[in-house]
Amino acid sequence: MKINIIKRAKEVLDIEAKAINRLKGRISKEFLRAVEISLKCRGRVIVSGMGKTGIIGQKFSATLASTGTPSLFLHTAEAIHGDLGKVTAEDVVIILSNSGSTSEMKQFLPILKKIGSKIIALTGNTKSVLAKYANVVLDVSVEKEACPLGLAPTASTTATLALADALAVCLLEIKGFKEKDFAFFHPGGALGRRLLLRVDDIMRRGQGAPVVKMNEKVSAVLLKITAGRAGSATVVDNQGKLAGIFTDGDLRRNLESDNQLPLRKVSLVMTKNPTFVDKDMLAAEAMRILQDKRIDEIPVVDKNRRPVGLLDVQDLLKAGLV
Repeated sequence: MKINIIKRAKEVLDIEAKAINRLKGRISKEFLRAVEISLKCRGRVIVSGMGKTGIIGQKFSATLASTGTPSLFLHTAEAIHGDLGKVTAEDVVIILSNSGSTSEMKQFLPILKKIGSKIIALTGNTKSVLAKYANVVLDVSVEKEACPLGLAPTASTTATLALADALAVCLLEIKGFKEKDFAFFHPGGALGRRLLLRVDDIMRRGQGAPVVKMNEKVSAVLLKITAGRAGSATVVDNQGKLAGIFTDGDLRRNLESDNQLPLRKVSLVMTKNPTFVDKDMLAAEAMRILQDKRIDEIPVVDKNRRPVGLLDVQDLLKAGLV
């Protein structure tokens, strides 16, 4: 049987969008109670489900865990075969089930009650066994599935995911969860790198960040730059504080007009009062300075303006910030 694919695809989206929109009218005191119970949880928020709804539950649990609510996923069928040992009386168990009356559910729920956990249900059947055992029941029923056979969970799983997201977002906002908190739980991601990585974590040190005195000859400075495989040398005054920087650009500009350059003091040809960054500065902020100034290397100093390293754009590339 041929179908109009574009028309059918739009119909599926309309059905699922309608399922989500119908949820707005169900945001009531029950939803507020679900939020309150979750906030008061002294253990973990355990999300349970199986089948397609279980997959939604795994995503929900992952969202909670990454936004400040300790959580784990518990497969309903595995729970009744030993994994119930993961649950304590201090935990809140959020169960996702469209029918709410599977055989596994009927074995699972009485044990949860004996353990003493609070139960929040997201179900499509508010008269189910699950609904009867739950402390709070959130209705995620849909008029129909997008599947023409009415068998494959489609609109129902979408509605469940949307309401779960609403619960997770409300929790993170009430807790005052911020970008820096999110980054803390995602140190390997781009956001984590931008918000957690500091200059001190990636700057070059020692020989890789040559530091020279103002009276040193350019020839000696070039040897140190070459030995450190750097593109510049940081120049310090008699107190060891930043006075300038000698770069490849300084070398080229002066070499054209001065054939005695290697014998000159570096203080005569360096770039004075160069741009610098603090070692405790966020690496992302240092990257912005490099980009704005259109430079490749920048001295790194401590609070007393004493050079402690050198930051190269290549270091930022390796750290995944560029």
